[in-house]
Amino acid sequence: MNHHNFQPDLPPPANTVGIIGWARQHLFSSITNSIVTLFLAYFAIMGLWAVIQWAFINADWIGDTRDACSSDGACWVFINVRFDQFMFGFYPADQLWRPKLFYFTLAIFISLLVIEKTPGRKWIWLFFVNVYPFFAAFLLYGGVFGLEVVDTHLWGGLLVTLVIAIVGIVVSLPIGVALALGRRSEMPIIRSICTVYIEIWRGVPLITVLFMASVLLPLFLTSEMEMDKLFRALIGVVLFSAAYMAEVIRGGLQAIPRGQYEAADALGLSYWKSMYLIVLPQALKITIPSIVNTFIGLFKDTSLVLIIGMFDVLGIGQAANSDPDWLGFATESYIFVALVFWVFCFSMSRYSIFLENKLHTGHKR
Repeated sequence: MNHHNFQPDLPPPANTVGIIGWARQHLFSSITNSIVTLFLAYFAIMGLWAVIQWAFINADWIGDTRDACSSDGACWVFINVRFDQFMFGFYPADQLWRPKLFYFTLAIFISLLVIEKTPGRKWIWLFFVNVYPFFAAFLLYGGVFGLEVVDTHLWGGLLVTLVIAIVGIVVSLPIGVALALGRRSEMPIIRSICTVYIEIWRGVPLITVLFMASVLLPLFLTSEMEMDKLFRALIGVVLFSAAYMAEVIRGGLQAIPRGQYEAADALGLSYWKSMYLIVLPQALKITIPSIVNTFIGLFKDTSLVLIIGMFDVLGIGQAANSDPDWLGFATESYIFVALVFWVFCFSMSRYSIFLENKLHTGHKR
């Protein structure tokens, strides 16, 4: 009886796997491909080197005046001098500890909520949504506990961007869920009201909504009820965003198989219990990419508040560009603003990908 000694398979050649294998297959598979690859790589490296030289090697970093920008590179001195304005707007210098404390506490809360192993995340989330906004509002606006009142027209920069984005995101999600459920309701009146609301708000540009919130809202209120400009903008952004959120969540609800609803009925669950325990968790899981996409769009749309006279990060950048002492440094200003937006949007995007992988969204097989 012959016993065959089976040898273990040899590993594939090193030049057919990994980065080298991928490059050989996709970039250097023929002479033409190789020439095109080298040609494009040359231009890409030249362009990248020019950017690195301008932004880092030849850049001016230290100084307080325009005279410090004497080289051919970027003038980051301009950003340095204006940094507090980019972060806090025109908030009084002696009160800057208040927005700094807001940033610090916000970063801690978001870190605690993002980290999986944080004990009591549910309670932290409830505190963050229900209590923290009031703490932040009192801290930034003042008027209580001996804090000096700082009117919202002095707020600006990243502070305004974050306040509008966070309030818009946190408040529009539950309103959007309610509207989505209402639009699928079997009660004709509720279904009609939700449908009309969603279609009206989705048919109007956000710029128009902000103008309406800023100009028309005061017309409907008495002089005693005169509302703050930031508060009016927040109402407009929330009502606008909720309509888009409703359609995203309605898509998730429609993707849930009919059997899930029937199973909930078979268990004898009430409508609200079946929605809360069975249908909504699955619908929200399916729509994570779309929900985060809406959040990112909302975060970027905060820059539109400039048209109603509020200075977010982009507004501060444009105001800084028109300073006669610093004319000619608009490029640095816009790059810095773009970087700020990119950091926040990219972070949201990466976290949504992490959530998708964790929850296996899309019913991966």
